[in-house]
Amino acid sequence: MKDNSWLYTISAKRKLLDLNFKEIWQYRDLLVLFVKRDVVTVYKQTILGPLWYLIQPLFTALIFTFIFNKVAKIETGGIPPFLFNLAGVSIWNYFKTCLTSTSDTFKTNASIFSKVYFPRVILPLSLVISNLVKFGIQLLIFIAFYIYYYFQGAAVSIDSSIVFFPIVVVFMGLLGLGLGMIISSLVTKYRDLTFLVTFGVQLLMYVSAVMYPLALVREQMPKIAWLVEYNPVAYIVEMSRVMLLGEGAVGMFGIVYTISITLIILFFGIIIFNRTEKTFIDTV
Repeated sequence: MKDNSWLYTISAKRKLLDLNFKEIWQYRDLLVLFVKRDVVTVYKQTILGPLWYLIQPLFTALIFTFIFNKVAKIETGGIPPFLFNLAGVSIWNYFKTCLTSTSDTFKTNASIFSKVYFPRVILPLSLVISNLVKFGIQLLIFIAFYIYYYFQGAAVSIDSSIVFFPIVVVFMGLLGLGLGMIISSLVTKYRDLTFLVTFGVQLLMYVSAVMYPLALVREQMPKIAWLVEYNPVAYIVEMSRVMLLGEGAVGMFGIVYTISITLIILFFGIIIFNRTEKTFIDTV
């Protein structure tokens, strides 16, 4: 008698919210391969290679320090301006790269999706993980400058809440993943969103408290402070600076609001992504 049992069964998804962790675990080797591909191939044929991971945040922090602290005279509460900006830029870069890279998932991987089956969510998930590697490299540079300024006598101190920093990083990645999956699903029909994302991310940085303290907006521009106060990315950046530099403050509202918005966006991102993956190949 023949044994007709199968190791795996592939069937059409019927649930809008279907994040099958068991299936993702079965394809963990593929996830690792995608992560390696993202880390290695980005700068494979460049002269400086992975050094670009370091050059970009360093030069951005230098420019911010000159424009916003030297010219605009924005105070950083006793924290060396360059270190203040380097912390904000490093944190922002992780969110930005998660958002921009995952927002192009369907369009850039259409050829793979049309030929072989695997859980589609693995691709945006691999981008978030590979960007975490880049963020870790930039964080090491921040730590090196932190140690330098500390021994120079700068008023820097690590807050006791630093133990929660990995959780903040996870929520940064989840927020970028959720927004990226929503945009990626919409890009399959509306290609103009590709250009809007590039432009919109640049504008978003200026209302995310990357180069200024959150309290400064409330104090000097109370009428438009709501643009920053209702931006969850601004609270993530501020929370990170509190933990890393001991400068700033985030109330319970900011913490609960950020967690809630992140989970809501991720929830809708998964729903829209799962719905789009069934039919996107007809529109890409």
